[in-house]
Formats: sequence, C-alpha cells, structure tokens
Amino acid sequence: MAIDVKTVRHVAHLARLELSPAEEEQFAAQLTSVLGYIEQLSSVDVSQVEPLSFAGDVEPHQAHALLREDKPVQSLPREDALAAAPQQDGQSFLVPRIIE
Repeated sequence: MAIDVKTVRHVAHLARLELSPAEEEQFAAQLTSVLGYIEQLSSVDVSQVEPLSFAGDVEPHQAHALLREDKPVQSLPREDALAAAPQQDGQSFLVPRIIE
C-alpha cells in the first residue's frame, strides 16, 4: 500500500502540522516504506510462537524490576501546555463542538 502526498497533507492537517512540500514527499515515502515492512511481517508464520505478556529481553518474572516506583512528580506547567494549543482561553484547551 502506498501513501500519497494527499494522504500526508490530510493527516498533517488533522494533527495541526505545517509541512513543506519536501517534507510531505519525504513522509509519504517513509510511511509507504513502513507499511511495506508491516506487510512483510504479516506474511511470517507465527502460529507456533507463544504469546508474551512482556516484550523485552527479560524473563516475565523479572519484569517488575524494570518498572519505576509510582510516585507523584512535577507536571508540565499549565502555561507551557497551553502555549502549544491552536486555541485556548488561558485555563483550558478550546476544541470545536462536535455534538449539537
């Protein structure tokens, strides 16, 4: 499956990204390559492979050692988060109403 520039433009618009024509071409080629690789992977017979509950080079019973302690940490300041928003009111993100 090939991704064309029109699709890249559509996704970039939805993500509120501004891409140059060269970037659109580059992303179209890269995404087409990724999808080609996924198609290759889908042809691999994995019927004899046991499912894993943990991905990595660790035995499942050791997985807990890789997880950090769950404790509160300083979050992103509201002003910094809102600075990247297309629309905001100083307190919240503003999004288009989709339900009438």
